[in-house]
Amino acid sequence: MLLKFAIQDFIEEKKFLNLSPNTINSYSATLKDFQKFCSEKEIIDIEEVREATVKSFLLYCQEVRGNNVVSRNTKLHHLKIFFNYLQSIEIITEKKNPVKRMKLAKEDIKIEAFTDEHIKQMLGYFRRLKYRDKSFYAYRDHTIIVFLLSTGARVGELVNVRWKDVDLINHSMTLFGKARKQQSIPITDKLVKELCEYKLFAEKELGKKSEYLFTSREGKPMTDNSVKLIFKRLKEVMNFQDVRLSAHTFRHTFAHRCLMNGMDIFTLQKLLRHNDLRMCERYLSIWGTALREQNDRFNPLNKIEI
Repeated sequence: MLLKFAIQDFIEEKKFLNLSPNTINSYSATLKDFQKFCSEKEIIDIEEVREATVKSFLLYCQEVRGNNVVSRNTKLHHLKIFFNYLQSIEIITEKKNPVKRMKLAKEDIKIEAFTDEHIKQMLGYFRRLKYRDKSFYAYRDHTIIVFLLSTGARVGELVNVRWKDVDLINHSMTLFGKARKQQSIPITDKLVKELCEYKLFAEKELGKKSEYLFTSREGKPMTDNSVKLIFKRLKEVMNFQDVRLSAHTFRHTFAHRCLMNGMDIFTLQKLLRHNDLRMCERYLSIWGTALREQNDRFNPLNKIEI
């Protein structure tokens, strides 16, 4: 079977299974890159793909494309799902599966978080912009930062929030996360105040009520890419040397502050909408010193004479 037809069948299958557009686009991007790489090596048939082919592709991604270990592991994960699918429908045998023995590369555990100074600089930048020509975008982007910092939301969750999902009276919000799972989370008084003010401003600027919280100037919902572009531009302006400026760093910052302030990892798991505790345990292992400080400060044994 031709590789390009196998990829088309795989993508159609994922659409039939109603996977999210973001997931399908992610699979598609990896597989198209892989097909192009194979084509340049004059490999066009599934049967011609070997383990060495996949390794060469990942090495190409590292040395030519500049992909880090996390990106390469993601691509290998996608290829594993693709070839395992072909094996399941008997296009290839287990013996011919090129990825069956391949393992993900070891990743350095480095999870960064913003300091108070980082956050003040970013919010201050957008506050200053509010009084210039691009006031709508400045107000929106300022609110996005406050939103991410207060909820630990993923980009995919942020762009999908509608005003009907936000209960400003009872201080709660419904987010739609990975695998289209929805979960209600509490929101703070401070965030409610920010959202109320932003809602009034946005309706006045757009001249209508928008369906989504965060939109373009024309009222169209934002995409993952448009949010990433905000932080790409902000990164150039801020020029932070000690932390990665991205939307996901706000999620790490949320986890970091919660743990530092004494939150247990089970509550954090619920607020971050993780299926299991593994990621929260990684946070715990990295920021355990902060927890020890909190334990030294609040431990009940401190006030008991023994």
